[in-house]
Amino acid sequence: MSADSEAKVLIVGAGPVGLTLAIDLAWRGIDVTVVESRARAEPPEPKCNHVAARTMEIFRRLGIAEKVRNAGLPPDYPHDISYRTTFTGPELTRIVIPCRRDRFTVTDGPDGNWPTPEPPHRINQIFLEPILFEHAAAQPRIRIVNRTSVDDVAVGDASGSATLRDLDSGKVRRMNCRFVIGCDGARSVVRKAIGAQFSGDEIVQRVQSSYIRAPDLIDLQRHERAWGTGSINPRRAGMVYAIDGHERWLVHNYMKPGEGDFDSVDRDACIRAILGVGPEFRYDIISREDWVGRRLIADKFRDRYAFIAGDAAHIWVPYAGYGMNAGIADAMNLSWLLAAHLNGWAPPSILDAYEAERWPITSQVSRFAMSHAEAEIRRRSAVPAEIEDDGPAGEAARREVGRLAYQINVQQYACAGLNFGSYYDRSPIIAYDGGAHPAYTMDGYTPSTVPGCRTPHLRCDDGRSLYDLMGPEFTLLRFDRAAGVASLQIAAQHRGVPLAVVDVEAAAARGLYAHRLVLSRPDQHVAWRGDAVPSDAAALIDKVRGAMAATRG
Repeated sequence: MSADSEAKVLIVGAGPVGLTLAIDLAWRGIDVTVVESRARAEPPEPKCNHVAARTMEIFRRLGIAEKVRNAGLPPDYPHDISYRTTFTGPELTRIVIPCRRDRFTVTDGPDGNWPTPEPPHRINQIFLEPILFEHAAAQPRIRIVNRTSVDDVAVGDASGSATLRDLDSGKVRRMNCRFVIGCDGARSVVRKAIGAQFSGDEIVQRVQSSYIRAPDLIDLQRHERAWGTGSINPRRAGMVYAIDGHERWLVHNYMKPGEGDFDSVDRDACIRAILGVGPEFRYDIISREDWVGRRLIADKFRDRYAFIAGDAAHIWVPYAGYGMNAGIADAMNLSWLLAAHLNGWAPPSILDAYEAERWPITSQVSRFAMSHAEAEIRRRSAVPAEIEDDGPAGEAARREVGRLAYQINVQQYACAGLNFGSYYDRSPIIAYDGGAHPAYTMDGYTPSTVPGCRTPHLRCDDGRSLYDLMGPEFTLLRFDRAAGVASLQIAAQHRGVPLAVVDVEAAAARGLYAHRLVLSRPDQHVAWRGDAVPSDAAALIDKVRGAMAATRG
């Protein structure tokens, strides 16, 4: 078989999840082949509009955060979310989010002072994906095969294989691979190959979504521009997202219960009701992006040497902008596990941690999004008839609707809990110590070093980000130089486990890091903590590299 029919890791799908996975694997020294049905440089649909802070932290580690942050809306375009009676009508409330020019200088507001080196960034997928593709294509360890479909996948006891079809020539060939990962969306071929089934809520809501060009719209607003604008009136409920800050917009029309299919609802009338414009206003529809909000989770994420991530593994209503970001979180969890095994310092059993860690998190986060969607649906169905009236009754209605819209939606647009609060509480490769994981909500969380939590970020005394000091694999954070760590270093070296030791000088650590030593994993989650290295340092190393049976203690 020819060399181009072999792959160490085959990734199906070159969307943001597949590309980020490929970049991270290559960064860890693994050769990757990515297969994508679209042509090179073919734009994606204008779907995801938000890169979460946790994802920006990942992009920072991979060296692309600055390029991502400098793309999207103009530098001075507010990332606010405004709620109005219509896009061109009076404002009810505003969730203030700094523009990218001010992202690191404005520190008030609901997401202005988070403990992270990389705050969130509002950017549509049509701008994000080309940055990821360009970076991936420049990596010598990554090979991207465009205009090729994966027609079927076979999973064996020691490897996998896939049938690839060239969409231009029709030529079919078989590719053997050590591992195959499905980042191929809701209709995933890989999910079907591993026998996984979706279950959950088939329809939460239906959204008639239109990608439009309307250069005159921006100047019709009565209020300051906003990245997202909610339209609340008795006729229609919708959201309008600024795509380029000039003339392109994504208009979501939330369909009402009992309405027919997408095409049975007058799209033009709904758009005009949401925008608040008359029949004389001109716009062009670039594409129709209608979608159904669901809450579906695959019953398994793996079969032997095949895995699924992102929309192939879970689909939910896209509140909190977390769909793509949750998929990238999957990818980063799987990436270091795969690399650890392929680089020879972890046994195959480490791969069991992927489903053990990601499935419970996926289920929990999807329920957060579901609860928020239900609250928003209830709010939309109870718009006061007098909300657009002049006089005291109309003013009172607008104040109350604005208050409720802010209260509900600040949770999804400034979701610190979803960014930083997730923890792994049943992992076979974490050394638990009986500490209780702090509870978190969509918008709130408590930083913690309880094993399984995200390693808390802080600024060192010299101003540097703790994350910038940490190694690419395991990092032992030492907060007291008197703490001896030689036995752990020797045990790691004996097992071939990459381990960096970082002495942290940070006044900010007091109260946040109560232990003298914290072992942080390659994905920046806490693997172990203590005031002294355990007497059996080798057992700890074996635990975190997946060479011991799961224990709790």
